[in-house]
Amino acid sequence: MITSTEPIELVIFDCDGVLVDTERIAARVNVALGAELGWPLTEEEVIHLFIGRSSASNRETVAGRLGDEAAREWEERFARMHAQAVDDGLTPVDGLPEALDAITQPTCVASSGTHEKMRHTLGRTGLYERFAGRIHSATEVDRGKPAPDLFLYAAHRMGVAPSACAVVEDSRPGVEAARAAGMRSFGYAGGLTPAVHLAGPGTVLFTDMRDLPELLASAGAGAGAGAGADGGR
Repeated sequence: MITSTEPIELVIFDCDGVLVDTERIAARVNVALGAELGWPLTEEEVIHLFIGRSSASNRETVAGRLGDEAAREWEERFARMHAQAVDDGLTPVDGLPEALDAITQPTCVASSGTHEKMRHTLGRTGLYERFAGRIHSATEVDRGKPAPDLFLYAAHRMGVAPSACAVVEDSRPGVEAARAAGMRSFGYAGGLTPAVHLAGPGTVLFTDMRDLPELLASAGAGAGAGAGADGGR
């Protein structure tokens, strides 16, 4: 169990479902594609199989069930349908802008999504400039979540020890990756993924993003943690 009480020097945000309200879009699109391509899925099954994982991992999952050709079609159609849904009215996660305004520690993004996808979703919601230059993708590491590679990579790029990092996640693979990286994790259960899927050693559960700044403070982000933070928010 992670029990570090040292100041939190870096807050690492997942993107989908934590910064932008895209997980419901992804679930809806995957359910529709499954029905059309021969793999009927419930929303709960989509959460278990796809949410929080990289596009490469999802492609392998579909290929294992339907074959490589169907997996390529699924991936291509998902990208088009997801992009259209984003353009039709994507918003930040409720309470997220207020939370970012109140967090004093430096921040960055580490997501299973591609840089292209994040430029679209974060740009559509006006959040891209808040993280520009501090956005990391699973495409930059060998293994996606639940492996710790992406979070360790982000910490290294930001120059912060893993034990001084806090990860904000909304998926089981995400919180598992944070634990594997030796980082404190905060499981946002106000979205699509039930709290029971996020619970585990070292993970603080919460349902209102506005509560995050206080939770970070109570987890060891006290005096001195915000030094130099103005350049990293």
